[in-house]
Amino acid sequence: MSKAHHHPAAWAVALAGLVSLAVAMGIGRFAFTPILPMMLNDGVVDLPAASWLASANYLGYLMGAIFCTLQPWLWARLRWLPLLAYSSLVRAGLVATGVLTLAMAWQFHQVWPALRFAAGVTSAVVFVYTSGWCLSHLAKLGVPAMGGVIYAGPGAGIVVSGLFASGMVAWHWSAATGWLIFGVLVFVLTALVWHILRGDERLAARVSRVAQPGPELGTARLKHGHGEMLLLTLAYGLAGFGYIITATFLPVIARAALPSSAWVDLFWPIFGFGVMLGALLATRIPSGKDFRLLLAVCYFFQALGIAASLWSPSLAGFVIGSLLLGLPFTAITFFAMQEVRRLRPDTAASFMGLLTATYGVGQILGPPLVALLLRYTRSAHEGFTLSLEIAASTLLAGVVMYVWMARVYPVSRRAEA
Repeated sequence: MSKAHHHPAAWAVALAGLVSLAVAMGIGRFAFTPILPMMLNDGVVDLPAASWLASANYLGYLMGAIFCTLQPWLWARLRWLPLLAYSSLVRAGLVATGVLTLAMAWQFHQVWPALRFAAGVTSAVVFVYTSGWCLSHLAKLGVPAMGGVIYAGPGAGIVVSGLFASGMVAWHWSAATGWLIFGVLVFVLTALVWHILRGDERLAARVSRVAQPGPELGTARLKHGHGEMLLLTLAYGLAGFGYIITATFLPVIARAALPSSAWVDLFWPIFGFGVMLGALLATRIPSGKDFRLLLAVCYFFQALGIAASLWSPSLAGFVIGSLLLGLPFTAITFFAMQEVRRLRPDTAASFMGLLTATYGVGQILGPPLVALLLRYTRSAHEGFTLSLEIAASTLLAGVVMYVWMARVYPVSRRAEA
């Protein structure tokens, strides 16, 4: 293992990325999931309204990703934009996440869709630029595999928000109180990494001293057809649709299936623990593996996780399903972003934004599907079951796509000089 792996600069970058994604994704986006049962209990929303609030957030995520995709074009045409470093955009996004989370405690329901939309925009911006900033610096430090550490961030945020929400449910606190607590938590976590997420000058000095010789991942300027990138983008979008129904409604589905169980509020933190574990395991995979095949395995495990809760809507079924859904969650992102850096090394941030935008489209389609099926099926159970079956089938389609891509575009061909 490279000595750089143990250097404080590498861990500073990785942990700053982990905290940033914990804030923007684990809290800014996904705190809505464990708070949703509290909002339903308070009578401030119903399930169809909750579906549209979720869709507003995912639409914002899509818009933020599109902004990141167009960033090089904007940077080239607007003179003031080059003054903004990626780290500055990350810090601005973290502050905005705190403000928007606090604002959800405001009992003016008409503004909630706008707040969730804006939270989606900021989460996408923080995700893309944190990914680009951290992966680039870790590659310069000679430890690109440590990028998996930053993708444990969403899982860490999910675990924290889920455990907090579980306690608040037990103490019969209101959803508004929950939003206030999460907003304060965002600012505390942001303060912890603020000094790391600044200009690159000091970090660059450290990098020059400890980086190991050898080519950075994807620095070989190989030419790849548009077909490869298109297929990767479409397949990645399927993951957004495949997981989102469970990730949005897991506590509600579990509460309906196991109304008297004390575990229902812990399935979401278990999902988050799986996310963290999967991201860290991704860093242990030996280099040189085909990312497409790793992605196919991840999609299969997520489909199996959805199937587990369908086949056995019991305590064991939900625990296994939550873990299997969570384990590949951010590993999928890690592998896909590494594949982007290999296919498009010169414009990686832009294409990371493109993949994130496609993922966002998949997410947007999930909650309205649930709202539609809940409306036209005989019961909520039937509507959720059909939704989850469609989601699992979508993930299996992604498995087929990645296996096909690995056969049609083998790594050996792309590695030829």
